[in-house]
Amino acid sequence: MRFILIAAICLPLLGLALAGTVFLYGKYRFEAAGPHAESRVVMLDPGLGVRAIASRLDKAGVISDTVIFLAGVRFNRAEGDLKAGEYEIPARASMASIMRILREGRSILHRITIPEGLTSEQIMLLVEANPVLVGETPPAPREGSLLPETYSFTRGATRKEIVSDMKEAARTLMDEIWEDRAKDLPFDTREEAVILASIVEKETGVASERPRVAAVFVNRLNVPMRLQSDPTIIYGLVGGKGALGRPIRRSELDRQTPYNTYLVDGLPPTPICNPGKASLEAVLNPPETDEFYFVADGTGGHAFSRTLREHQQRVREWRQIERQKDK
Repeated sequence: MRFILIAAICLPLLGLALAGTVFLYGKYRFEAAGPHAESRVVMLDPGLGVRAIASRLDKAGVISDTVIFLAGVRFNRAEGDLKAGEYEIPARASMASIMRILREGRSILHRITIPEGLTSEQIMLLVEANPVLVGETPPAPREGSLLPETYSFTRGATRKEIVSDMKEAARTLMDEIWEDRAKDLPFDTREEAVILASIVEKETGVASERPRVAAVFVNRLNVPMRLQSDPTIIYGLVGGKGALGRPIRRSELDRQTPYNTYLVDGLPPTPICNPGKASLEAVLNPPETDEFYFVADGTGGHAFSRTLREHQQRVREWRQIERQKDK
């Protein structure tokens, strides 16, 4: 009788001790460093159940025991929280850490950078060439409607989605800066601001010069004087392809197109590229100057002048530099 009583007391205690030991061992294994010495990328497709996820992680060599991983996920009530995506699992990451990464959906972010001054057609070529984006490339959007920027996305994002993001970013930026524009600008609409900013963008690759170039064009529009911008002529010749690939010919300077600002008054009918934030801000708040001319100075920047006479002297200096380069 005494033996039965002792057994009745001891067996449950032994069971509890065994269960506690199993729990502590499982917890130790769940939180211990993983088997992989280097970080590894694991792709978890949408719709995978927790068992399939455990199997995928096991095949990738980032967990050492699917049973313990499943038990740990269930203990933490995370079965429905593990998110699909492309994940970089750090070297030696524990199963507990991997569960947290999947639970938080910390997928790998890919990036596409759109430089300032590209046409919409050129931007679509970059979008099409990106190896991570999926789906068909949409037709080139309206010129000037995309914001050059670096965009982040996860694997599975579509080309159409990225282009929509670029459009939305352009609209959002203009909403932010339009209300703070200077008074008495020689244009009335956002579209006209984008057109002028696109010309500024193509005229200089020196960031610090953008406000000064914008001021020259604003001064000309206020007089009014013709803009006489070479990049507008090039756009009139090649359109969205962007680059002419050679100097402009004299006959092309004399050719009548809607974009030849040597012959037409005011702004061209559309933007000639997609301008960046700095160029947009420059045309909306140009500095006050009395400069009406600029020409390349041989250093990658430009020399600015107030009068035609000063400008002609700077042009002669530039031509001398060009002749020396050709020798």
